[in-house]
Amino acid sequence: MGLGRWRVGRGTNLALLVVILLAVATGALAFAIGGGWAWWVVAAHGAAGLAIVLLAPWKTAISARGIRRRRSGSVASVALAMLVLIAVTSGVAHAVGWWTGTLAMQVHVGAALGSIPLVAWHVVARPVRPRKTDLSRRSLLRGAALAGGSLATLGGVEAFVRVAGLPGAERRFTGSYERGSFDPDRMPVTQWLDDEIPRVDAGLWRLEVRSLAATRTWTFDELLGFGDEIRGVLDCTGGWFASQEWSGVRVDRLLEPDPDARSFVAVSVTGYARRLPIVEASRVLLATRVGGLPLSAGHGYPLRLVAPGRRGFWWVKWVERIEASSTPWWWQSPFPLT
Repeated sequence: MGLGRWRVGRGTNLALLVVILLAVATGALAFAIGGGWAWWVVAAHGAAGLAIVLLAPWKTAISARGIRRRRSGSVASVALAMLVLIAVTSGVAHAVGWWTGTLAMQVHVGAALGSIPLVAWHVVARPVRPRKTDLSRRSLLRGAALAGGSLATLGGVEAFVRVAGLPGAERRFTGSYERGSFDPDRMPVTQWLDDEIPRVDAGLWRLEVRSLAATRTWTFDELLGFGDEIRGVLDCTGGWFASQEWSGVRVDRLLEPDPDARSFVAVSVTGYARRLPIVEASRVLLATRVGGLPLSAGHGYPLRLVAPGRRGFWWVKWVERIEASSTPWWWQSPFPLT
């Protein structure tokens, strides 16, 4: 009996470690991807979360034994369990449409990030040494059964959402919900982390464009003379998206062609910046208007980047500088640090 329990506990803990790491990895990747194949990443993220739910009965029994024996570190273990529970519950609630919006995603992501150091502690404090039996036929079959069960549960949840007509049936492939499409006044105003909405005087403001061989400044009135248009979907990591008609000037019209340029950086008056591939310069817009009207301060007045196919944190607001560079675009933090 005791040996059987030990084996079950070992297998459950290993499986939980794998699915938690998978949930964190796919969650981060889903935040970064704005293209169509994000659906597969979001589906894997959802399946990993549901696998945690399927393992919960076994882990609950294991944890109860540990608490009865008053093992050291029980408080940290309970805190980890609570954070994982909050992350999974808020994620499911957002997916089906019971709780949507930026706060829901903040709770979901915050709980997931908070669990990471506790997972690391748990691995160190409760080490499980690898064994050959971990890759035995029986273990692999159990892993396959868990994966199949989580995918089947995910399919069942999706079917229930659609049959019941829940809001989750209308979410985009990234998991985001529509907010204010073709109505900029209803589009949410959000910033990344500690960015704040600045007050910019367009009469004094200048856009500095640094090509590799030359630098030029543009006034707001000069930029208004361009009439490039893009219909782009702003898909925010806060859990919402909006389709809008954006107008302004393509980045490639402002940068002088140079074979040595590999990327360009868009820098905000707040210091926020993102680097994009130079090959996207012809598809990226510096917008002065949205829906035929001037940008509001919250939406990036006087100038913001519009980067179709990329998540919202790439759409730099309040742009004051565009700079070509020989540095590859990926030479930066995957997500802004401030």
